[in-house]
Amino acid sequence: MSLASKIEQKLSAAFTPEYIDVQCESHMHNVPAGSEMHFRVVLVSDVFAELRKVQRHQKVYAVLAEEMAGPVHALALHTFSPQEWEGAAPQSPQCLGGGKK
Repeated sequence: MSLASKIEQKLSAAFTPEYIDVQCESHMHNVPAGSEMHFRVVLVSDVFAELRKVQRHQKVYAVLAEEMAGPVHALALHTFSPQEWEGAAPQSPQCLGGGKK
């Protein structure tokens, strides 16, 4: 199972999302081919309705504590309540560091 799939399963179990999209973006960075280190997560859940952005991120980090301590180097989080969700989240910028210029 890919790490992206594992992340999606854990977040789905914890947040029962209306929408979830987990993408490995490691290919956009200066890492070895096949790496699973950089991820983008779009998560829409009722759990986020009354929470500030930092509180939402803390909840996600708590669920993914094992992955954050190990293989995950970067995690771009886009968290929304269903009322906030407009069907799209910002795309990640291209990496310009480490020889990718």
